[in-house]
Amino acid sequence: MGCKSKYATKDFILSESPSPPDYSNLESWAAHPEKNDTIIDLFYNVSKQSLKADVFYIYPTLLTDKNNNSWNSDLRDPKQNQQVKNIAIKYQASAWANAGRIYSPYYRQVHYRSFFEPYTSNGGRKAGVIAYDDIKKSFEYYLKYFNNGRPIIIAGHSQGAYHCKLLLKDYFDGKELQNQLIAAYIPGTRVAKDEFTTINHLNDPKDVKGYLSWNTFRINKKPKKGKHPAHFSWKKEQPVTNPIRWDKSAESSLNEHKGLFFYDKRIYPSSIKIKIYDGLVWSSVPKNIKGSALLKLISNYHFGDVNLFWKDISENAKLRVDSFYNLKIN
Repeated sequence: MGCKSKYATKDFILSESPSPPDYSNLESWAAHPEKNDTIIDLFYNVSKQSLKADVFYIYPTLLTDKNNNSWNSDLRDPKQNQQVKNIAIKYQASAWANAGRIYSPYYRQVHYRSFFEPYTSNGGRKAGVIAYDDIKKSFEYYLKYFNNGRPIIIAGHSQGAYHCKLLLKDYFDGKELQNQLIAAYIPGTRVAKDEFTTINHLNDPKDVKGYLSWNTFRINKKPKKGKHPAHFSWKKEQPVTNPIRWDKSAESSLNEHKGLFFYDKRIYPSSIKIKIYDGLVWSSVPKNIKGSALLKLISNYHFGDVNLFWKDISENAKLRVDSFYNLKIN
């Protein structure tokens, strides 16, 4: 898939990769229940200790500067780490804060250009190995030292959702750990019909042990060939979640929308309605928010895959936690 924009780049040299994180150090976690200085703490409505589940959240691509020729993010960069907390943790991970304790590792994510050719072939794939290696090590450390057999929600967006897919294949699909899986929320990436062997697409608001995924565009504005990177790619036959009704419905109305979380730190209910066809969620332009005129000019709502349905995700995640425990009792 081609890319018209020019990015600063360089040869990929493994020895020049940023230093790996040490997940025994709490500073290697963007969010962690044992940290008391994280933004996520503002969103817990109950004590973290009382939550019955864990959420392992992987944040999306934030290394996007066209003048930055790095292949992977440097975790020693305080500005980059603060961006993770101020954007991803605050406006995405927070959606799951009242379903479970949030664990979110810093990782050496790949630069945005890595998803476009020729950059994908010239270093992007190798950089992706480094990024996912961090995710695996953080998850293994979490399982060994923090999980203690608790049920798990896997959540991520965009690049984070892509790594979630790999995590599900390597640790859950057809494996014992799947018994601890409440659900995987993986919007912003393509999930093929045959992506998993035993992890199914969920079509009921209370279903557990499967996954949910969607890609959002403004209604009547189809993605253009060659314009969107491979991890945004869509297929008409791929499973699509209705992130408002959480069932097989092909649409939803304004009054069913629980609420989007906007950058003025307010939640706006009854703001969008959606239709589902051609493998995508098609959203109306959000109502009653500042900047709605600008949103009329944007066709790809990928940036809002979580924010647009923030309250819907929040309530649904809590419902699935309760459903998981009810199944165990019965």
